[in-house]
Amino acid sequence: MHTFRRRFFQNKTAIVTSAFLLLICLGALFAPFLVKFGPTVMANESQLIGSGNGHIMGTDQFGRDIFSRVLYGARVSIWVGISSVALSAVVGTLLGLVAGFFGKRIDSIIMRCMDVFFAFPEILLALAIVATFGPGTSKTILAIAIVNVPVFTRTVRGAVLSVKHLEYVESSVAIGASTWRILSKDILPNINAPLIVQATMAISGAILTESALSFLGLGIQPPNPSWGGMISEARRYMELAPWMIVWPVAVMTATILAFNLFGDAIRDLLDPRHQGR
Repeated sequence: MHTFRRRFFQNKTAIVTSAFLLLICLGALFAPFLVKFGPTVMANESQLIGSGNGHIMGTDQFGRDIFSRVLYGARVSIWVGISSVALSAVVGTLLGLVAGFFGKRIDSIIMRCMDVFFAFPEILLALAIVATFGPGTSKTILAIAIVNVPVFTRTVRGAVLSVKHLEYVESSVAIGASTWRILSKDILPNINAPLIVQATMAISGAILTESALSFLGLGIQPPNPSWGGMISEARRYMELAPWMIVWPVAVMTATILAFNLFGDAIRDLLDPRHQGR
């Protein structure tokens, strides 16, 4: 950990992206204290005005403050991204550990099931799940988690296959250690690097999927703010009020890019081939 911290603060990409993500998360967390207007407060006298009169990013067609809605939309998107990835990581890790460690028929059954999920494009699979269970925040989290489970399962399985025949694992097997102890104490701590990298980079995909579902009207339902929903509403006013679409697109793009770059930086920091650099 000491080496990781030292190399982390030497990596400019990791520092910049983590600072930006921390800023976004703090803004979303403390949104009620940072905005002057609520995200759903409508003012007929303030419809479609640009920056000014206390509206940092202007207002939309209902007179709602764009800055407030962007911050509250960040709260929704980041919560959906982190919670869905956490859920899929837990399920995918368990399945990957079982498939990789036991192998044979169990491995074949689990991985063939994962191949079925891989046969569908992610957004189409998420659309099918949300259309089946209905829209809403919890349903969106569940849909995105199901879509990401095969990715974590395959990642963990591959990592388990690379370490399960190493000496320290075979020593635990030889002394009669329980399967749970071998998986939790010997294997899992030594495969957390690819798992952490995959989880970090999956959050950006989860945020993008949530925005796509909300854009299509199957994700977060109005009047609750979400980046995808704001972009969908702004389509009709692109020429009249371009700030309505510019701000949510800019913040969403910057957030997704930051998560991707942060994941790349963490991957380089955890890669043993870069330890001496």
